[in-house]
Amino acid sequence: MGLALRSERGNRYGAFYSLEDDGRFVPSELTRGPWDPAAQHAGPPSALIARALERCEPREGMRLGRIAIDILGAVPLAPLTVSASVVRPGRSVELLSASLSGPDGELMRASAWRVLVGSELVGADNDAPPPGPSTGRESDFFPTGDDVGYHTAMEYSFVRGGFLEAGPATVWMRQRGPLVEGEQPSPVERLLVVADVGNGISAVLDWREHLFINTELTVHLLRPPEGEWIGVDAVTRVDGVGLAESVLYDERGRIGRGAQTLLVRPRA
Repeated sequence: MGLALRSERGNRYGAFYSLEDDGRFVPSELTRGPWDPAAQHAGPPSALIARALERCEPREGMRLGRIAIDILGAVPLAPLTVSASVVRPGRSVELLSASLSGPDGELMRASAWRVLVGSELVGADNDAPPPGPSTGRESDFFPTGDDVGYHTAMEYSFVRGGFLEAGPATVWMRQRGPLVEGEQPSPVERLLVVADVGNGISAVLDWREHLFINTELTVHLLRPPEGEWIGVDAVTRVDGVGLAESVLYDERGRIGRGAQTLLVRPRA
C-alpha cells in the first residue's frame, strides 16, 4: 500500500488509520469531516495525539488528567506523524507535550498533565449518566455529499436533540472500528475520538448558513471511560465567538468535561 489516501468504500467499518513502517499514519476516508471533503474531522487526529501521550514514557500509577489541543490548521487527508515528550518531569505530576504534523508542517499541538492517582480518594457525588444508548435514537447527519466519512465510522444514539436540531443535545457514540488498524483502542483514545463533537451536536445557528469550527479542544479527565459507548451532553453559546461545553460520560457516570473555542462566521 502506498501513502495515498486509503479507501474504505465498501468497508464503512474499517480503521481510521493504518500505520506504515516509517511511522506515518495513513488516514482512511472514515476520518473525513463535515466541513471540507479534503479535511479530517478533528476527533481521529486528536485520538492519535492521545495515543502518543499515553505511550510517552508511561509510569505505573500515573494517568492523564487534562489534554489541551490547539488546532493550527485543517488536517488534510494525508499521512501524519505524531510525537510526544515529557516537558516537565515530576514524582507526582508531569507535563507532557505532543505534536501532529502533515506533509506541510505542524497541524496540532498539545499539552497534557499526567497525575499520580490517589486510589483511596473517591468522591460520593459523581454524576449519574443520562439515559443509556439503548434508550436513544439515530439522527440524520449534516449532508456532506460524501458516502463515507466520520459520520459513517460512528454509531449515534441521541437521547436529546440531534445534529440538525438547534440547541443543547445529549448523544451516546461509539466507533465501529479501531483507531489504528490492528490495534485495540485504549479508553482514552475512544474518548478523544468522540470529545470533539460538542459543537456539532449542540449548534445554535443554522448549519446551512453558518460555520462554527473549533480552534481547540480541552478535555479534563476524572477517570478513563469504561466500555465502548461515550456520552456527550453539550451546549453551545455564541457572543461574537462561540464556546461549546460538554459533560462526558460512560454508562457508569461522569468521566470528565470538554470545551471548544469556536470560530463562528456566515458561510461564503
